[in-house]
Amino acid sequence: MLPLNGKFIVYGPFNENGSYSSASNRQFDHSLRQRDANSGIRHLEDVIDLANTHHLMLSKRYEMPSNNQILVFEKLY
Repeated sequence: MLPLNGKFIVYGPFNENGSYSSASNRQFDHSLRQRDANSGIRHLEDVIDLANTHHLMLSKRYEMPSNNQILVFEKLY
């Protein structure tokens, strides 16, 4: 439902290249998965691939405090 050139913004921690960005993110991921096996820190590459299937292209990426990131996707068509 996003219009052409619309923005979709995601905030949070992400694993990259199959690795945690910090020991605290590893602990956080394990605590999330103990509560719900379907939750946890997502892999950046998987998030980007899923966005691409919906015609969203990663246009900006911002490093944030506590090993978090802001990902800005833009609707291409």
